[in-house]
Formats: sequence, C-alpha cells, structure tokens
Amino acid sequence: MQSDNKTFKAGYVAIVGKPNVGKSTLINDFMGCKLSIVTPKPQTTRKKIMGVLTKEDYQIVFYDTPGIMEPKYELQKYMVKTAYNAIEDADVILLMTEPFEPPTGMDREIFEKLSHFNIPVILSINKIDLVEKDSLIPIISAYDKQFKFAEIVPISALKETNLDLMLNLIVKYLPAGEPFYPEDYMTDYNERFLASEIIREKVFEFYGEEIPYSTTVAIEEFKEREAGKDFIKAIIYVERDSQKGIIIGKDGKAIKRVGLIAREEIEKQIDRKVYLELRVKVMEKWRKDKSKLYKMGYV
Repeated sequence: MQSDNKTFKAGYVAIVGKPNVGKSTLINDFMGCKLSIVTPKPQTTRKKIMGVLTKEDYQIVFYDTPGIMEPKYELQKYMVKTAYNAIEDADVILLMTEPFEPPTGMDREIFEKLSHFNIPVILSINKIDLVEKDSLIPIISAYDKQFKFAEIVPISALKETNLDLMLNLIVKYLPAGEPFYPEDYMTDYNERFLASEIIREKVFEFYGEEIPYSTTVAIEEFKEREAGKDFIKAIIYVERDSQKGIIIGKDGKAIKRVGLIAREEIEKQIDRKVYLELRVKVMEKWRKDKSKLYKMGYV
C-alpha cells in the first residue's frame, strides 16, 4: 500500500441523516460486506458503526450513525448524541436524505447544527430509483438553497447508482496523510457485538409494531471452542411481560425461528459453527432509564 504523504489521503467520514434514509445500506455497499444491520423499520441503528475502506491511494474511516430525530426518551437521546459526536470527529460529512419532499423542519435543524462545523458536507439524495428523474431537479434546488453543500449527489444505495462518483468526491475532500489502520483492518467491533446485532436485526424483521423498539440484546457468554461448535448465550430484553410472551410465541415457535435464522447468519459471518441459546427477560422501562442504558452498553 502506498503511503506517501504527498499522494495518500486518509480521513474520517460521518454518514448522517434522519432515520431510514439508507445510511446502513450505503456503508455496506462501500465496504462490500454486511457491516451494519439493515431492516425496513426506522431507527434500526443504535450505535456508531465503524468501517475502514483502504485502497491504493486512500483510506476512509466511515461512521454509520443512528438516525437524527426529535428524541422522546433516553435511548433516542443517546442515539442523536452519538450521531452528532461522530460529526465532531469527521473530516467529511456525508448527509443522506430522500428525494420525496423538500427539506423539512428536522432537515433545517440538522443544517443549523452542521453550520457550526467547518467541515465539507456532501449531500447524498438517496432512493432516486423510486422517483422520476424530472422530480429530482426541484428537490436538488430546494436543498441547494437551504445550505452550502460542497457537493450534491443523487444516488441509489440499493441499486448502487452513482456510488463510484460519490466515493471519488469523498476522496477529493479528504486531507492528505498516512493511513490510520492496517490495510486489512475493517471495523473495531468484535464478534460478540456482531452476534448481538444480528439477533436484534431478526427481532426487527420478525416482529411488528413496538416490539423491536422495546428490545435490546446482550451476549452473556461467547465461548470459542477448538473442537465442536462455539457457544453463544444471548438475552433478549423486553420492557413488559406481555412482550416477552410475544417474543417467545406459542410453544416457543417464534423465538426458535429467531434463533435458527440468527444462528445461520452468525455462522456465515464468523465462518464457524455455533450453538446459540436465546433467553428472554423483562427489564422494565430500560429505554427511559439512564442506569439501565448504561448496563446495556448504550452510555
């Protein structure tokens, strides 16, 4: 890998925006693997996810962040704070939005926050595969009038449209410098975190309404074994007894389904066979209690 200060570029890029605009899909596209869990439901990402992309003449440290919203309880406050903290560490900000409407009040609030940072902001208008091309022009114009963006790039993360263009523009605004991480380094998260996120993703996929938002996952045991399967014991926490019953399902069928699909994906990700044990416990109002959030690793 080339590391000449005059030609090599390296920097931190925070991917930010409202919930469900496609931030996690985008970082997975860039990394060429599943780094962040992705579901159709908003507010899936709760923590900052780091992905390191290293090429011959640059290294980009991406941060996928929770969606920025008006927080209603302590967990959401933590999520919004996490997103803005990522911005403070960034060399380039990649603000993602959608092409369905002009900037909203929340968008303008984000613009106001970004205006305090002397950092180039690239606006990425995602999901252009879902609208007519002619409708993009007034949307781009509306955003252009609201904030001084370094670049505005219409993309489709799902269809991987214009991603090479956007990557080139990101590199354009990176500072020159040495790489921060070794060439083969991809993320700072370990297999325990990966397992908990995959289980949580399946909860988001298989249960409706409020259930996924009331759950969190903790890994109690993760034992690697040279002979036989690795052992993982995970606890799915919910806020009420009624939610516990829904997670488990009749005759335990629902929780068995989550465990089966999660185990298969964990095995695929870590390339080892796994025995996954799932339990469900109640921790009342954990989303609204700072001490419980701390215990769950959120603060």
